[in-house]
Amino acid sequence: MQKDTAAKMLRYRWIIFLILALAYFFVYFHRLSLSIVADDLAQTFNTTASVLGLLGSVYFYIYAFMQIPAGLLSDSLGPRKIVTFFLLIASAGSALFGFAPSIEIAFVGRILVGFGVAMVFIPTMKILSQWFRAHEFASMAGILNAVGGAGVMAATWLLALMTDRFGWRISFELIGAATFIIAVLAWLIISDRPQDRGWPSIPEIDSKESGANATTAKPMSLWEGARHVVGEKYFWPVAIWFFFDCGIFFGFGALWSGPYLMHVYEMTKAQAGAILSMIAWGMIIGSPFLGYLSDKLLKSRKKPFIICTSILVAIFLIFNLFPKDISPGLLSLLFFIFSVTSSAIVIVAFTTVKELFPVEIAGTSVGTVNLFPFLGGAVFMPFLGRVLDAYPKADTGGYSPEAYETLLLVLLVVSVAALVCTFFIKETFQD
Repeated sequence: MQKDTAAKMLRYRWIIFLILALAYFFVYFHRLSLSIVADDLAQTFNTTASVLGLLGSVYFYIYAFMQIPAGLLSDSLGPRKIVTFFLLIASAGSALFGFAPSIEIAFVGRILVGFGVAMVFIPTMKILSQWFRAHEFASMAGILNAVGGAGVMAATWLLALMTDRFGWRISFELIGAATFIIAVLAWLIISDRPQDRGWPSIPEIDSKESGANATTAKPMSLWEGARHVVGEKYFWPVAIWFFFDCGIFFGFGALWSGPYLMHVYEMTKAQAGAILSMIAWGMIIGSPFLGYLSDKLLKSRKKPFIICTSILVAIFLIFNLFPKDISPGLLSLLFFIFSVTSSAIVIVAFTTVKELFPVEIAGTSVGTVNLFPFLGGAVFMPFLGRVLDAYPKADTGGYSPEAYETLLLVLLVVSVAALVCTFFIKETFQD
C-alpha cells in the first residue's frame, strides 16, 4: 500500500508541474508582448515612443521589486496561495489593459500584470523543491526555463497572429481569461507539499527505499531565514555572477544586439529578427540540456558554471576579433550558443542557491538572488547605451562600427568578471 501511495504521489507531481509551467509560459509572454503591439498602442492612444518605452519598462521595475517579497511570502504563507492570488491579479491586469480607454488605464493594467506574474517563478521553485528530489531539481528547472523560451516565441508569432485576427484589445482579454483559468487550476490542484495530501514526503520515500531515517530540518522564522541567506558567504559569488551574466544577456541580447546587426551588418529588421530568434531556441533547447548535464552527466553545479561562462568569454572574444566580418550562418550559431551560456545556464544558478540553504527557506533564497539578474539588466541596458552615445552617429543615423567595437570590448571584460566569480562558487551537488 505504501508503494502505491508513493507511486501516486510521484505521478501527481507532474500535473502540478504542468500547471506551474503554463503559468510560467505567460510570465515570458507578458514580458515581451508589447513589442508586437507597440504600433497599435501608439495609434490607439496617440502617444509617443518614450511613453510606450516607459509602459514596457514598468513590468521590469515591478518584477525586480517583488522578488524578495515573493520569497518571503512563499516561505511564510505558502506558494500555492501566492501563485493563485497573484495570477488572479495578472488576469485582471491583462483584461484591464485590453479594455483600457486611455494610456493611463493601460499603465494601471500593465502594473497589475507586472505584480501578478512577478510572483510565479519563486513560488514555483519552492513547490518543485518539495515535490522533486535534489538531483532532479536542475532538470525540472531546465524544462521550466524551456517553457519560458516557448513563451518568448509565442509573444512574437502567436500574438502577431492573434492581433491580426482579433485585434490587440480582444487578444489581451483572451490572455487574461487564460490566466484566470490557470489561477483556478492552481488553487484546485496544486499543493505546497505531498504531506498536504496525506502522502509521504520525498525524503520519507527515499528513506524507506534505502532503509535510512528521514531527517527533519529545524524550522526558521521569516527574518531568521532572510538573515541566513545574506549572511552566507557562498551566496554572494552566485549573486554577483548573476549581476554580470544577466547584465550581458539583458543589455546585449535583449536590447542592443538588434541594432548591432542592423547598424554594423546593415541587416533589415526581418534578417536581424531571424538571427535573434536563436536566443529563444537557445533557451528552449539549452535549458533542459544543461539541467540534464548538471544532474546526470557531470553531477556538478560548479562545472557547468565554469564551462558555460568560459564559452561566453570565447564568444565575445570572437566578436571582438571579427566585429563586422562574421557570416549570417555563424552569427546564428553564435547567438544560439550565447543564449545557452548566458540565459539557459541560470537554471543551474538557481539550483545552486536552492541547495546552499535548507529547503524551508528555498523561496527566500531564490527570491533574494533573483533580484540580481534584473539589477544587472537595469544597470547594463542604459550603461551600454551611454557607451554608444559616446561616439558620433554614422551618416545613416545609426551608431558607428567603432561604437559597437567599444561596446563589445566592455562585454568581453564583463564576461571575464563573470568567469572569475564561477571559481568562487561552492559545489553543492550531492549524489
